[in-house]
Amino acid sequence: MGHKDVDPALASRLARLADQISTVIVGKRQRIEDCIACLLAGGHLLIEDVPGVGKTTLAHTLAVSLGLDFRRVQFTADMMPSDLVGVSVFERSKEQFVFHRGPVFAQVLLADEINRAGPKTQSALLEAMEEHQVTVENETRPLPEPFFVIATQNPTDQLGTYPLPESQLDRFLMRITLGYPDKASERALLAGEDRRSTVARLQPVMSPAELQIAQQAVLAIHAGEPLLDYLQLLIAATRSGQWFSEGLSPRAGIAVLRAAKAHALMDRRDYVAPDDVQAVLVQTIAHRLSPLPGAGRGAAEQVMAMVKTISVH
Repeated sequence: MGHKDVDPALASRLARLADQISTVIVGKRQRIEDCIACLLAGGHLLIEDVPGVGKTTLAHTLAVSLGLDFRRVQFTADMMPSDLVGVSVFERSKEQFVFHRGPVFAQVLLADEINRAGPKTQSALLEAMEEHQVTVENETRPLPEPFFVIATQNPTDQLGTYPLPESQLDRFLMRITLGYPDKASERALLAGEDRRSTVARLQPVMSPAELQIAQQAVLAIHAGEPLLDYLQLLIAATRSGQWFSEGLSPRAGIAVLRAAKAHALMDRRDYVAPDDVQAVLVQTIAHRLSPLPGAGRGAAEQVMAMVKTISVH
């Protein structure tokens, strides 16, 4: 095959990154690796979960561990786009308008309870996510690089919320759920020190420049013809009308491949295997799909059932 392992120094830095985050978010290694893979693939993450399971802590720990500028924004019904992107204010002393940057000018932005904000504010965030820039008063301003959004929503909280439309959900590379900790992890939480003080003591294990090298390394991961055949079979199955109301968009297919490449890199390989696709598939496509009425299964279960019907060559 002629495949070789990825740069061992890079692979060990990524492993150390996951190890460090695991010391704070205990017992959630799989979800932490999803989060890192999402960042490496240059995407954005949606976490759907009940309050208090560590979504904010995960975002903050990731930012600190990478030496990135972190901001958290609590979305509310009365929040305006300018509260997010910033506003120009006339300063008498300078006799001109001066732009005051909003919290979106961060490298890791935690958009808490995104479904509480109105569609205008949601659209402002999604433009920033897609374009890596914001337009304020006809002037376009680039956002810092890397730029990673972790948005959260509480699935059980329907009152006074604006659920994200499917077209906007499609802009998130992955959707994950942290869930409650297992018994041993919860005991460690109860018996240990406050997570905030643990995070405050952390040192970066990778620099922003090293992260950007890792993101470039993801793009260089090889995807062979048989792997692309398998991916196209999966995409075609979602469009067949047998499993879902509507199939995956071409953007979603590209997203699966990028996430699978990031997974391969974290597994210290320079090529994508079907296992990589399967490892990221549910997180990457379930939020983009609606099972057929009467399927009796949620989107994630329907994806898993569909995967079992497609053989790997």
